[in-house]
Amino acid sequence: MDDLPEEVQELIEELDEAAEDEDEDAIKDLTQKLLATGVDVEAITLKKLALLVMDGEEEMTQGWTQVAIQIGTDPFKTLIEGLAAGMSLIGKKYEEGEAFVPQLLIASAAMYGGMDLLAPYMKQDENSGSKAATVVIGTVEGDVHDIGKSLVKTLLSANGFNCVDLGNDVPASRFIEAARENKATAVSMSTLMTTTMAEMPKVVKMLENEGIRDKLLVMVGGAPITAEYASQIGADVSPHDAASAASWLKGAVFDFPSESVRWS
Repeated sequence: MDDLPEEVQELIEELDEAAEDEDEDAIKDLTQKLLATGVDVEAITLKKLALLVMDGEEEMTQGWTQVAIQIGTDPFKTLIEGLAAGMSLIGKKYEEGEAFVPQLLIASAAMYGGMDLLAPYMKQDENSGSKAATVVIGTVEGDVHDIGKSLVKTLLSANGFNCVDLGNDVPASRFIEAARENKATAVSMSTLMTTTMAEMPKVVKMLENEGIRDKLLVMVGGAPITAEYASQIGADVSPHDAASAASWLKGAVFDFPSESVRWS
């Protein structure tokens, strides 16, 4: 942002201070002043959000999320191109040994702070056909990472799905129980580590042994998971990101038998 006019840079610095102080009136006033300069405030806001999440600046992330809301940025765009983009940045640093687990956790807290503000603005798509569908979602046993799972849950919920969130470190048997209890349309599993990938085929096998595999769809995802792996273990799909997961499932439910037929 060094190439921005000095006037704009000063307003951005003032917005940072207002966000850190949780001064909502000042945020509104400064947002209007920034809009009056004629710069692309949405682009600036999304870039700021990504950098703030990466740096784990929770208060400022919430403040700039308020900016995004005020200027009318689509909440899904704010989530994907701002908040989630910041997690991708810190995730890349982690993979390259430039960041560590505590920094990942601090960044995720910042992202969740912004997501909490966006949630009321993520209106359900009443025409999606997914309103009554239930998805049992969780991170498999042995893995406590839930950032990707939570992103998928957020977008599925926003698209009308009823999500039963089992959390992280979820035993295979719990997925089966929850699927049966809720007459689920889909089970969604995630993992970040190769060491816990083997939990996924265990869940699929248990679904088969219980005679309920054909009653639901199975989605698997996470850093080490590929479409080839998903096919090998008998899952239906491995979307490459949270938005793709929601999009795929919205389409899949249209061709899937109704709950009353599947679970009769």
